[in-house]
Amino acid sequence: MDSPVPPRPAEPRPRRRDRHGRGMRGPVAPPQVPLSASRAETFRDLVQDSVERLERHWPQLADVDFLVMEVPGSPDESVPLGSALPAAKDRPARIVIYRRPVEIRTKNRDERALLVHEVVVEQVAELLGLAPESVDPRYGQD
Repeated sequence: MDSPVPPRPAEPRPRRRDRHGRGMRGPVAPPQVPLSASRAETFRDLVQDSVERLERHWPQLADVDFLVMEVPGSPDESVPLGSALPAAKDRPARIVIYRRPVEIRTKNRDERALLVHEVVVEQVAELLGLAPESVDPRYGQD
């Protein structure tokens, strides 16, 4: 006796359970936990923390745009960690911090936070025409 085999569906059905019957896995960490923040978001937070520390002593930094970019645009022999662009007629002053070069030079979050702050201080000092030690007295001490 021949029993007809039903044809396979063209598209696989969505899985409702895993093969052990425990249900599908949920997210590893809830959104409010720092594990769910990307590296770029964490880096942006480090830059923002550093800027907020400096803005308390230098209120003119409120008019400066602080940007985070992945890598510098031009392939030079030396890779900069940041750059400062003075204000022009059509745009405010800008300080750019490059995420990948900073991350490559650090091993953990504490080192990264320290290097980010040093780069921000150096770029603010360049923009204001001051020495980094006058922008932040703790510059270079750690």
